[in-house]
Amino acid sequence: MSLEIFLLLLLIVSIFTGLFTEGIKKLLDEVNKKYHSNFLAGFVAVVLSVLVDTGYIILTEAQINAKMAVYLIALVLLSWLASMVGYDKVIQAIAQCKKYKEE
Repeated sequence: MSLEIFLLLLLIVSIFTGLFTEGIKKLLDEVNKKYHSNFLAGFVAVVLSVLVDTGYIILTEAQINAKMAVYLIALVLLSWLASMVGYDKVIQAIAQCKKYKEE
């Protein structure tokens, strides 16, 4: 897995984490259930990260090795962080890294 693919997967997981989290929050609000937003976002980020990484491994027929495990752990942690901090901050950081790389 290249860095570009990893960043694409992180972007996908971050987008869908926000969408799924908002949907689940609306559902929980309708049934008057209490929840903690950060834990909910973290749980959704972990589940989506594992599903997206598993899908990538299956579609590319990649071997599961230590490098893929590191990518999965990084994907889980960074997507959790992105879901708690906000999507716009992650995009801003990626844009700054891209700008720095071009210079």
